[in-house]
Amino acid sequence: MSNLNKLDFTALEVSGRNYLKWVQEVKLHPTAKGITAAIEAPTNEKLVDEAQKAIAILFIQRHINDALQTKYLAEEDPCTLWLTLADRFDHQKDIYLPEARHDWQYLCFQDFRFVNEYNSKVCIIRSLLQFCKMELTKSDILEKTYSTFHATNIILQQQYRA
Repeated sequence: MSNLNKLDFTALEVSGRNYLKWVQEVKLHPTAKGITAAIEAPTNEKLVDEAQKAIAILFIQRHINDALQTKYLAEEDPCTLWLTLADRFDHQKDIYLPEARHDWQYLCFQDFRFVNEYNSKVCIIRSLLQFCKMELTKSDILEKTYSTFHATNIILQQQYRA
């Protein structure tokens, strides 16, 4: 019986490449079980019993890579483990922001064969930018689309802007 049960979702990789998706999925489990306080900073209002801590630590450890499990084997407090993992991997926003900005800057409507492909890429870039706390408005998206029309389609550009 490997890893006690089948994983509910992908384990956190050693490189942390999937940290953002992993952390979103892992946050839902304690909420569903009513043990969110076990991974939050302790306060006087939120007392956490040992059973809740045990459930939280087991869940987190089952959903990280074996190498990470070994490294954090001695950690018995789920809040400390959660904060340690965040400290180690939460720099992802700093990595994604320049990449998303670059993709947005060089996005060109004419580079796509179908409008759906272009819309899909815009949605991906917009989501990454929102995650990094940078908002794109509808007018930004429309302006980007119009400004990247080919020069021979300048009339279309002007018609859509009007």
